[in-house]
Amino acid sequence: MTRPAARAPAGRESTATEAPQPVPALAGFTVGITAARRADELATMLERRGATIQHGAALRIVALADDADLERRTRELVASPPDITIATTGIGYRGWVEAADGWGLGEDLLAALGRSEMLARGPKARGAIRASGLVDAWSPESESTAEVLEHLLDRGVEGRRIAVQLHGEPLPDVVDALELAGAEVVTVPVYRWAPPADIGPLDRLIDTTLAGGVDILSFTSAPAAAGILARAGERGLREGLLTALRGPVMALCVGPVTAAPLEALDIPTVQPQRSRLGAMVRTCEAAAPNLARTLPVAGHELELRGHAVLVDGRLCALPPTPMALLRVLARRPGRVVSRAELLAAQPGAAADEHAVENAIARLRAALGVPALVQTVVRRGYRLALEPGHGGHCADVPGGER
Repeated sequence: MTRPAARAPAGRESTATEAPQPVPALAGFTVGITAARRADELATMLERRGATIQHGAALRIVALADDADLERRTRELVASPPDITIATTGIGYRGWVEAADGWGLGEDLLAALGRSEMLARGPKARGAIRASGLVDAWSPESESTAEVLEHLLDRGVEGRRIAVQLHGEPLPDVVDALELAGAEVVTVPVYRWAPPADIGPLDRLIDTTLAGGVDILSFTSAPAAAGILARAGERGLREGLLTALRGPVMALCVGPVTAAPLEALDIPTVQPQRSRLGAMVRTCEAAAPNLARTLPVAGHELELRGHAVLVDGRLCALPPTPMALLRVLARRPGRVVSRAELLAAQPGAAADEHAVENAIARLRAALGVPALVQTVVRRGYRLALEPGHGGHCADVPGGER
């Protein structure tokens, strides 16, 4: 992570000759990760770009290697090979083959699948097919199950036996459409989703999001989106979470399949053109500036991010209390905010208005430019917004810098 430039000492303003070091695109933003798989990989990519991470897996993958139903369906396909096989995920396809190996059916399964036309929903499934020694015939550009279905229906499937490797969800629309078109469908539930074994991190992620401590909530699967909403519902917090995701919190999704359950609830999403973690992180970098707010204050540029602020491009990480006060001042830039209002905004139970004075002093010291926050005698404090930028910036009687 790129380290921010050193701050000017308290009471001194930075000068034009002090060139700030480049600030990472996600510095000052907190990203919540709901993924179970590849969460560490995603966290590393985000942290390299300056983000602070809070992880709360919304689900876990339960393998069905010992499931009698999966073994029965596998034996059925070995005895009566499918005409077409759809592999929807790489991990699911590999898990199926590994489970078959455990039952002594690995070679027989691959032989049966090898006699069928192999379709891969995306590159990971295609890679798994090829790693098993088989050849895929086709995969959609969109990497979506919907396009696979459209492809099959356009060419006709009447009388065809189709094996569909599921990826944690039953896909009833796909199965029903194929069956209505005359196909015989055998679903293969290789793994399923379940709530996380330890629900604590997910609860903490929900609570932090509702408290305004998460700027971006990331999703790499549709079940993860459903999982966090279900858990919030169990705790009576679903509406609050929906409100946050429709407002200040960005919902970052790896692709359209993941985004679908959120968009069905009128939650706007941000997603890359290609469903890849790297592309998702780059999209996050590009979209993060939309979450920031920039104000011209006392001849300087003040950029507010999630838990930090940039002053003329210099990153200042603020403690919670000064950051809370700065947010209140920034809601009405240029207007006076009373000490009582600032006192109420402080985290915890501050004793009296002297706590506000101390917090303002710490805020000024952290910013390195005391003139950004102006004292208005007997009234309170204000951000010294420059005239003509939408705030009340006329001379304030009794004001001092």
